[in-house]
Amino acid sequence: MSTAAASYESGADAPAGSGLSADDVRERTLAGLANGEPEDSSRSLWQIFRANVLTLFNAIVGACFLLLLLLGQWKDALFGFAAVSNAVIGVVQEYRAKKLLDRLAVLDAPRARVLRDGSVQEIAVADVVLGDVAVLQAGDQVVADALILDETGLEMDESLLTGESEPVDKDRGSLVLSGSTVTAGQGRARVVAVGAGSYASRLTAEAKRFSLVNSEIRNGIGRVLRWISWALFPVMVIITNGQMQAKGGWDAAFRSGAWVEAFVGAVAGAIAMIPLGLVLMTSVAFAVGGLRLARQKVLVQELAAVEGLARVDVLCIDKTGTLTEGRVILDGVHNAGLTAPPGWQEALGWFGADPHANATARCLAATFAFDGGPAPAVVVPFSSARKWSAASFPALHSAAGTWVLGAPEMVFTEDAATGGASAGAVLEHASRLATSGLRTLVLAHSQEIIPDGEAEDVQLPPGLAAATLLTFREKVRPDAAQTLAYFRRQGVSVKILSGDDYRTVTAVAREVGLDVGRGFDARHLPTDGKLLEETLAGYSVFGRVTPAQKKDMVLALQGMGHTVAMTGDGVNDALAIKEAEIGIAMDTAAPATKAVARLVLLDGRFDRLPAVLAEGRQVIANIERVSVLFLSKTTYAVALSVVFGALMWSFPFLPRQLSATDGLTIGIPAFFLALMSNARRYNPGFLKRSLAMAIPAGIIIAAAVLAVNVYSAMMGGFSEASSRTASVVTLSLVALSVLAAISRPVSGLRLAIIAAMCAGLVLLLTVPLLQDFFMLEWPPPELAAASLAASAAGIIGVLILSHVHARRYAPDRSDRSR
Repeated sequence: MSTAAASYESGADAPAGSGLSADDVRERTLAGLANGEPEDSSRSLWQIFRANVLTLFNAIVGACFLLLLLLGQWKDALFGFAAVSNAVIGVVQEYRAKKLLDRLAVLDAPRARVLRDGSVQEIAVADVVLGDVAVLQAGDQVVADALILDETGLEMDESLLTGESEPVDKDRGSLVLSGSTVTAGQGRARVVAVGAGSYASRLTAEAKRFSLVNSEIRNGIGRVLRWISWALFPVMVIITNGQMQAKGGWDAAFRSGAWVEAFVGAVAGAIAMIPLGLVLMTSVAFAVGGLRLARQKVLVQELAAVEGLARVDVLCIDKTGTLTEGRVILDGVHNAGLTAPPGWQEALGWFGADPHANATARCLAATFAFDGGPAPAVVVPFSSARKWSAASFPALHSAAGTWVLGAPEMVFTEDAATGGASAGAVLEHASRLATSGLRTLVLAHSQEIIPDGEAEDVQLPPGLAAATLLTFREKVRPDAAQTLAYFRRQGVSVKILSGDDYRTVTAVAREVGLDVGRGFDARHLPTDGKLLEETLAGYSVFGRVTPAQKKDMVLALQGMGHTVAMTGDGVNDALAIKEAEIGIAMDTAAPATKAVARLVLLDGRFDRLPAVLAEGRQVIANIERVSVLFLSKTTYAVALSVVFGALMWSFPFLPRQLSATDGLTIGIPAFFLALMSNARRYNPGFLKRSLAMAIPAGIIIAAAVLAVNVYSAMMGGFSEASSRTASVVTLSLVALSVLAAISRPVSGLRLAIIAAMCAGLVLLLTVPLLQDFFMLEWPPPELAAASLAASAAGIIGVLILSHVHARRYAPDRSDRSR
């Protein structure tokens, strides 16, 4: 705390009766003790641009693109569009995430009500200063941390901050946190923390830290791109030297102008190594998955989150707002040991209809009716100190006498008489009901009328008799049990982290079909990492969990090797939601929670999550499938570049020719394959499985192309254009066999895609306009035969490889095509 802040913090500097003066406010504002929100951005646009554009990878691609444009070979620079698209998608995606975080705020109160110069004023939230006296009324959101000076029946809803669904009674001297809401009563409180020092601002600042979804697909592709970036320079040196030597040496190439063709060949080899389309295709698959989920009322705030839920093996959920709807309902009416006096139902109807009733009492109105007869002669409103409320009706009323509704232990003592049943028996019965996780109140009756006096001095009337016991519970979401059963079948374990009493949470968990055993009181949660992990492994239900504990528990689960999803709707869930691999916010969530979540269930239906899981599985399985195509291309490009550079032969393709073969064997079919239905369950090791198929496949393709060029060099007499065409045919046929191999299990649609690509190859080789653009020339019969022979050998090699790979990495039997 700063010296300036400390000097103002004691309550003695301004009397509560008049509040601060205008001079006090001016002095504190100048001292920086106003309630302004910190304006630190989560990440600057320059940082986002630099991370996505100014990279070694993009520098190499951009240099190759500019080189071809300078050489006038724009037809060979088509790869530039894919590179630009990748950079744009990355910038846009991260900028959207930044804007969400920048708008993040726990506070959404439009104005604040304070006492200044002896009068109540409404001011902007940012104008509240340290030491102000806040005037709190029902419905207000507390805009700065404050200490209660005086109160009348003040209750606060702190569920957004702490997760506790029950309203909290606040007495004189209690601390109220910024972000909480007044649900009943009124009071005045002195502000003790503002701006960055308030609870809401501290939560906001921590939640604003920038992070991206931990995507295995994106991480794997990024790792491959880093490897390629560092390999590109030495490979380009080798291939450039080989190209120049193939043109007669560096001096001869520069004198004759053949260096232009040599550089174009070097660029072709370098660009072929880069799986530009894989990055683009992954983004497209994520985006389409996001659109599909949007139709089901699931907002995907970061594209890679579509994949993330497919990898989740632990689902952490909050009770309030996730398993329950966050509202209290009457659970049951229980015999208190004697016949209830007449009028008890009407009395309950009055407590439910009372405009000053709290949330628990209000739910009685749905079951019990009040006939609107004579109003009570005396009403004692609910008080956090008393924990009961009362109403005395006149003698001629059907509910004559005094009725008290409150906590059993506050209404009765162990030795009190209850007109037929001992207080001990009533309290024991109430305790049994509470142990099952139900909120329990007692309705008691006395023939005596409460004297009309000061609320602070009011006493319970003599002769109270227990009329009935009432139990309350939160309304469980109708879709919760079915959704949790689905996750159990999928091998996803569930942890319930709630701010409520662990017994209440355990009761709700059992109601939705979870076999949870005993719950754990998080007030006794160990802080030692090892002990915390052991506790998390041994329990599934945790009550009285603080926001910081939720975050620590998510981090501990991740440290145990789990992939964690976290759902919730309160600000208390925001930090844990942010740390989890996949954060999911309900439609009723606080704005801050929605801002840090990766997914938002727009209609609040918990049963949307299985669809998200299915979509994630489709994305991750299909991207794994098409990644083999792109990575096999990288492999054969590296192999051909090194071999042809070492042999000092001309590179067998022009960049435009590789663009054509890429489109037919990889780009176009990959687009369709990436969007097809695929319900295969996720297995870790995406990159390992892809490379296990792609590297040998790429070597087989490179060997087939090399064989054709060796034959061409040995026989001699073939033009460079016909040799390149023979290489194009060989590469295309063997690469199409790789496409066929990764398309299994075969379906009509997949066969149609392969057939269409074969037809495209025929058109490429026979249509004069395409032949001219791509500089293709049909090879002589003997070279064509050599090309077909090399292709046949390559196809056989791919079939053998595919069989071995399928046996080693057998896919889940649920992999089906619609």
